Amino acid sequence: MLCWLEEEEMSVQEFQARVGCVITHVDEIMQQEVRPLLAVDIIEQLHRQFAMLSGGRGKDGAPIITFPEFSAFNDLSDEDFINVVTYLTSIPSLDAASIGFIIIIDRRRDKWTSVKASLTRIAGAFPGNLQLVLVLRPSRFFQRTIADIGIRLHRDDFKMKIIMLNSLSDLHGYVDRSQLTGELGGSLRYCHSQWIHHRTAIENFAVTVKTTAQMLQRFGTELAETELPNNVQCTKELLTAHTDKHDQLQDELKLAMKQGTTLLSCIKDQASKSENHKLNPDELENLTTVERLLAQLDETENAFEQFWSKHHLKLEQCLQLRHFEQDFREVKLSLDSLLETLLALSDTGDGAGRIEQLLIDLRSLQDRAQESLEKAQLHAQHGDQLIQSNHYAVDSIRPKCVELRRICDDFTNEAKKKYDVLSKSLEIHSWIEKVKHWCKNGMHLLASQAVDKCQSQDGAEAALQDIERYKEMAKEQKLSHLKDLYNQHEMSLSDFIKINVQNALKRLEEVHEMFEKRHASLKKLSAKQTRPVQPVAPRPESSPKRPSPKTTRPPAPNRRGPENISSKNSTDTELARRKNIRKAKGGIKIEVMHEESQGGSSHVLVSSETEESLSSRRR
Repeated sequence: MLCWLEEEEMSVQEFQARVGCVITHVDEIMQQEVRPLLAVDIIEQLHRQFAMLSGGRGKDGAPIITFPEFSAFNDLSDEDFINVVTYLTSIPSLDAASIGFIIIIDRRRDKWTSVKASLTRIAGAFPGNLQLVLVLRPSRFFQRTIADIGIRLHRDDFKMKIIMLNSLSDLHGYVDRSQLTGELGGSLRYCHSQWIHHRTAIENFAVTVKTTAQMLQRFGTELAETELPNNVQCTKELLTAHTDKHDQLQDELKLAMKQGTTLLSCIKDQASKSENHKLNPDELENLTTVERLLAQLDETENAFEQFWSKHHLKLEQCLQLRHFEQDFREVKLSLDSLLETLLALSDTGDGAGRIEQLLIDLRSLQDRAQESLEKAQLHAQHGDQLIQSNHYAVDSIRPKCVELRRICDDFTNEAKKKYDVLSKSLEIHSWIEKVKHWCKNGMHLLASQAVDKCQSQDGAEAALQDIERYKEMAKEQKLSHLKDLYNQHEMSLSDFIKINVQNALKRLEEVHEMFEKRHASLKKLSAKQTRPVQPVAPRPESSPKRPSPKTTRPPAPNRRGPENISSKNSTDTELARRKNIRKAKGGIKIEVMHEESQGGSSHVLVSSETEESLSSRRR
């Protein structure tokens, strides 16, 4: 931005300098230092034609000013005389004027008094370098004689070179006929009214060029000092106002250019009207003057257009910037609102249904944000294009592009993060449900296995197969994957889900333990029973003793039948009592007696199954 301001300042200074040079050159072309008056200022005096600049030149190139016969010459005021003579001497170029002027005074039909008055005024008020004064003396004999005597008496008073001529032929000896008008016997075409018209037109054109340059200079200063608006509407209005003013000044330039080219054509047409098709020196100077003025006008137009193109580009870029800033604010406001909504959207749920609804809400928010995100990306790309086009406000545009892309990335990343968390949460909830379902069905399976059916080998084997199949189902369903998921995403999970996972894993472990215990119990029950024996309760007074294999004796004959029957009844009663005690304690024991390999018997106590009672209590 600072670099652009420096370039802008240099551009303004360059424009002001170029237009200032044009104004100076116009003054030099029109010789304003030596020509304080314009033809329009003394138009009435010029029309009286008591002095004229016909355009003729002496043999050395000296400009010729002619004072034709004018009966009211003595009635002229000194001011009118001085103004006209001063104006005429300022027209030739400085080079021509430096040679010195030749004055021709035609007093052939006048008196000596008129000759004397003319010489006196010229001697006293001629502003230029006077080389020679040629006087056509009065043609009447008496006035000629008086003029001869008078000039001898007063020659020293005039302090200038004066030559008294008797006829036009004498004049032609000093000045070529081609440089004299028809009234003086020459061939130089001259129309005083046309000369005044050309002089007025040239000076008007010079004034037009100068005022146009000054007007453009003021307008350039105004443009440079104009502060750029801060909103779109004011920038549009300023751009329209400046464009209208530029178009108006452009029309002024075109009009001035047309005026100059028309004047140039009129001057050139003089050559076609003359027999030798040649312009006199003054007309050539007029032609050169107009061409130089046209060149200055063209320089003014070029300088202005170059400055305007930069200023117009600045206004257009300012409007682009205001549009960019306005769109940026709108897009950022929308994105901030969407991001705020996204951040407020929970990424935790108390169940799969809630999480599914959160995912639906998240997708809906992403769909609604898509348009704003696309607008933001397009707007950032537009900012990049402005930067690539060497926009003056690069330092302001680039941070906004970065900000838009950052917000888009924040929204996208946050949405992806929430989506990942919710998706994983939903997946974990799904696995939790699988685990719960497996545990629930497993508990039903354990509870459905009747104890009496498991006492037989076939029943135990069938129950064992059910247990093994159900355990295999857990492997097939990969229920252990829940723990892997938990370990992978523990840091991103909510406390609620963590507790649920931990409870599910704990429950899974407990049920697994129950299955393992049941599996072990059934495994033992399903083993082959080679010689089942009746369970015998130990005597109260002593524990049953295992007979030694070495002292094994055949059983004695049953000689005490009633005693055995009585003993058996008491034993059954004791067993029933002990069973009731065990049931009251909540435990079920399955006792199996296996025959020893040596022919004896053993009493085996199988594991206590508390899982059914645990299941009953939990239910």
